[in-house]
Amino acid sequence: MSLWQSYLALSPRSRLYLGFGVLAWGGLGLLLTEQAEEKFDMVTTEKDREKLGEVMPKIHAVERDGTH
Repeated sequence: MSLWQSYLALSPRSRLYLGFGVLAWGGLGLLLTEQAEEKFDMVTTEKDREKLGEVMPKIHAVERDGTH
C-alpha cells in the first residue's frame, strides 16, 4: 500500500489532525530557527555575506541576432 493510499485510508478527522500537526511543526520551525541560530552562534555576518558573493556565479546577458 502506497503512502498516499494509507493517507486516504485515514478517517477525515485523522487527516485533518495530521494536516494541522504538519502545519504546526512547520510554524514552530520558522519561529524557533532564528532563536536557535543565535543560541548556537550561527548568525551570518557581513564577512560571510561577502564570501558568498565571491563564490556566486555571475550571469551576463548575451544579445542574439534574432535568427535561429
